[in-house]
Amino acid sequence: MIPTRRTLLAVTVAALLPLTACGGGSGSSGSSASAGGTYTFWDPYPQFDASSDWGKRVTACGTAAGVKLKRTAYDTTDLGNKALLAAQQGNAPDVMLVDNPVVSTLVEAGILTKTSDLGLDTASIQKNIIGAGTLDGASYGVPIGANTLALYYNKKVLSAAGVDPASVKDWASLTAALTKVKAAGKKGITFSAINTEEGSFQFLPWFWGAGGDLTKLDSAQGVAALTLWKQWVDAGYAPKDVLQNTQTTSWQEFATGDYAFSENGTWQLGNADKAGFPYGVVNIPGRNGGSAPVPTGGEFVTVPVQKDTSRYDVSKKIVTCLTSPTNLLATDTALMYVAPTAAVQAEQSQTNPELKPWVTAVGAARGRTSGGLGTKYPTISQPMWTAVQAALSGSKSPQDALATAQSSAQKG
Repeated sequence: MIPTRRTLLAVTVAALLPLTACGGGSGSSGSSASAGGTYTFWDPYPQFDASSDWGKRVTACGTAAGVKLKRTAYDTTDLGNKALLAAQQGNAPDVMLVDNPVVSTLVEAGILTKTSDLGLDTASIQKNIIGAGTLDGASYGVPIGANTLALYYNKKVLSAAGVDPASVKDWASLTAALTKVKAAGKKGITFSAINTEEGSFQFLPWFWGAGGDLTKLDSAQGVAALTLWKQWVDAGYAPKDVLQNTQTTSWQEFATGDYAFSENGTWQLGNADKAGFPYGVVNIPGRNGGSAPVPTGGEFVTVPVQKDTSRYDVSKKIVTCLTSPTNLLATDTALMYVAPTAAVQAEQSQTNPELKPWVTAVGAARGRTSGGLGTKYPTISQPMWTAVQAALSGSKSPQDALATAQSSAQKG
């Protein structure tokens, strides 16, 4: 049975997950667009106030469009839920940034306009990035940028343990490096295995790096990835608190200077520069070598459906101001994101060489809802992070945990 829009709205409000690579705390409440020269703008960046580079970018784009932008910031989950409710009530914001896996949920709820209907050009956006916001061949937003995951490493810790970071080429060589680090009296690797989307986000490079398929969670490849993490925790190469670690608290552990590696994202570059020790970045290795596919993080600038269609012209100007080729560099610099176009990525790499490994990683990244998963992804992700929790805590074997997850995902 195809659900009605009303049914789907009720279901998706409850099902929306914290689908984010990085996030912050709660924001203030929003309101519908006011008549006249005020347009509403929602984003998932409560960590940025009006005086921040991002806050100034938003204000400037409102000015360029000839209107005042009333910006409201929510955390990612809250924003998605409020977007569904606002659309149901007929007071959706004019422009809204949402985490890329949420786009398909909002599209199926009938909330977002097509970029083609607005006359927005997405031809230069890399296919693997725009794919997360594309359904049935139509895109429903413009990616503002992308972030993803890699391995930060502490040069001092690796040097003291006699480990050359260039030797980390697959799972076996990474595990060997962790063994040496522990033997030298230091700690191995931090990551987030928390029971939220952050846990799934961090597990995906290992799952995909083993050749795993999200429609077959309990495959031998998936079991291999979860077994790897469990072996690290059991051997003391990774701390037991990965079960509670968010990406932020995991980073804080790495920032103590005691750990060799941290699986974390582009958004930590500023913090890495302040850590007080020399660091480097390598791509997450695949099981048998090469770079593992990593999930794309980042948001899409979308235009919700409005009863007053005359508002779309100004909304288009705001979106264009944030995402046009001439403005993307300033936008992504403010957010510490990798641009979604090759041309701007080249500019970023030239002006900030630290972004080069991240540009490579984003180029090989996958959308979590890509491959036709769409709104099925949340029904797969939650059982997956639950399986990770069960295996790492020792309540189930990796095989049994993922078998349970697969059964749950099929019911979903």
